[in-house]
Amino acid sequence: MAPRTRPPFRADHVGSLLRPPALLQAREARARNAVTAHELRTIEDEAIREAVRRQEDIGLQAVTDGEFRRIDWFMDFKYAIGGVEKLTETVKVPFRSATGATDFEFVAYRIGERLRLDDTIFAEDFAFLKSVATKAIPKLTIPSPSMMHYPAGRGVDRSVYPDWEMFYDDLAAIYRKQIEGLAGLGCTYLQLDDTSLSFLNDPARRAMLGEGAETQHLRYIKLFNDAVAERPSDMAICTHTCRGNYKSAWMAEGSYDHVAEALFSELDVDGFFLEYDDERSGGFEPLRFLPKGKMVVLGLVTTKSGKLESKDELKRRIDEAAKFAPLEQLCLSPQCGFASTAEGNLLTVDEQFAKLSLVVETAREVWGEA
Repeated sequence: MAPRTRPPFRADHVGSLLRPPALLQAREARARNAVTAHELRTIEDEAIREAVRRQEDIGLQAVTDGEFRRIDWFMDFKYAIGGVEKLTETVKVPFRSATGATDFEFVAYRIGERLRLDDTIFAEDFAFLKSVATKAIPKLTIPSPSMMHYPAGRGVDRSVYPDWEMFYDDLAAIYRKQIEGLAGLGCTYLQLDDTSLSFLNDPARRAMLGEGAETQHLRYIKLFNDAVAERPSDMAICTHTCRGNYKSAWMAEGSYDHVAEALFSELDVDGFFLEYDDERSGGFEPLRFLPKGKMVVLGLVTTKSGKLESKDELKRRIDEAAKFAPLEQLCLSPQCGFASTAEGNLLTVDEQFAKLSLVVETAREVWGEA
């Protein structure tokens, strides 16, 4: 099969990386005003340079900044949209893990005026990543547009948006402007991260949303497509959809069956990063809906523990997936980010890079390239 020149690549990864201790210490110091914003950014710069170097040394064709400048994978982006007011109270969201329950806490927000985009979000961050990525393509990750609505329009003042279609239209316009700005900076690999489409696979999650939940994924797919409708032809867009990732814990479970047919056939992306690291993800049967021209990146390597997977087991699972989608349309990655929040998952930095190395080595043996 021909080598891949357009993302996603045979060996890829979702994006976030464990923050090194020095960076976590600097962020704590900044919270106490013990260091300046400039000093913190300098420390972030050095941490990103090292993370990019290690990704490139492993042999990854696409690299990220590890989301080192963010508190978590989506709230920093939300707060940067005009019309989003950051509040003082916090919201707790329950997560589950093999060792028990834990709560993720974030600062609440209110959308009290029409949404707008004043500046390209993460522009300076991407420009720095691009400047230090010398061997690989820089990839930027941002939340998908549905994350501004799911679940059930949290934080939206309905006197501002009495009609959800108005809200969706404004949101899609913001994303088109954001993508235009990123394209102007030379971004050719953009990933829109999403939990809504996986959560809607979980019958318990759909039951929590009530009326309209059975078809909500269709509206989110339309929103996504409207958001990327004007992307340039040289920009590859992928989506990563997961069931929650915080301190090695999760929120939802269930196979991709509920959304699979519409997701694979209708979502306007080059590739899908899918969780497939344990039984919570279900089987590979939904991959039968994958059309020609789109890729699935199999998230077979878990980021929720440091235990290194067997290369033979990974190959066996790739063979299983290839029964439902052609091998040439499959790639390999970890199942999620290693640190969707600054706290990170329960493994070490060395274990993290061992897993990324395993992804590259396995891809080379299966497809002859990484």
